[in-house]
Amino acid sequence: MAMLSRVADSLYWMSRYLERAEHTARLLDVTLHQLIDVDAQVSQQRWLRLWQTLHYDDANTGSISPQPVVDLFTTDGRYADSIAATITAARENARQVREHISSEMWEQINRLYLDMRAQFHQHAWQQSPHRFFASIKMGSHLFQGITDATMSHNEGWDFIQIGRTIERAHNTASLLVHHTSILQGYLNDGQSHHAEWTGLLKMCSAFEAYCKVHTPEVTPPRLIEFVVYNPDFPRSIRFCADSIHLAAERILQRDGLVRGNKVQRSTGQFQAMLEYGGIDEGLQSVATDLHHMQQACFRIDAALRETHIAYPITYAMSST
Repeated sequence: MAMLSRVADSLYWMSRYLERAEHTARLLDVTLHQLIDVDAQVSQQRWLRLWQTLHYDDANTGSISPQPVVDLFTTDGRYADSIAATITAARENARQVREHISSEMWEQINRLYLDMRAQFHQHAWQQSPHRFFASIKMGSHLFQGITDATMSHNEGWDFIQIGRTIERAHNTASLLVHHTSILQGYLNDGQSHHAEWTGLLKMCSAFEAYCKVHTPEVTPPRLIEFVVYNPDFPRSIRFCADSIHLAAERILQRDGLVRGNKVQRSTGQFQAMLEYGGIDEGLQSVATDLHHMQQACFRIDAALRETHIAYPITYAMSST
């Protein structure tokens, strides 16, 4: 029998929210480090790109000095994509399905939430933001490892994998889309923007892995090929697409229902887009390709919800 829709939904969004918090912490941490020894204009450009990448509606208005931006994306629980809001939402989803996750998973996500609240209350995160953001990233990584080690790799585990990888793929595509302005500079006049490209790799947790495959000399074609199309790097969009498709197929095999064809098509199309894609014809089409990848993530999310979360009553009857 297929997993209850409310359980699948909570596991899926628990994983997405936690991945989103880790992504936000990483971007804020790297951006703060990039501000060292740069002029005001470069600083403003970097903060504006950060606002746009994190989908803040008022990204073109108001102050884009560091502290208000960091406060907004870190502690403001009224902003749905802040670290405070997403970790709170992840914990709430975990609480709703405690009987379906291991006790170690619950303890880790609860510990992460309580540690975050304690740092907010003591204002410790403002005194050492790097340490705070590192704790958020490490807490997310620990949860992922604990999940893989203590939870049965069943349908619930697959929903967690899909949630994490679809969030990661969409976030990476969005991040790259909002850096196409410096890509255009490279295409027009060969500007290297080496510091920007290095920072972008670090935002994807990809700098060290990239250097092991290539060299510390970063070029846009190699960066895009690695972060988007590399099949072995776990944060590449290609790796995420493969993981999403495999997890979706396992879920559908367990369900044994024809209604899964829509999910198979959407995840298979996304996987094929990455497996057979590349930048062999140059960088001019990168922005368009990334936009198509973002749309593919939206389609997969919609197909999953239609198939497994908000499906018609006839589907529920046929699965019993």
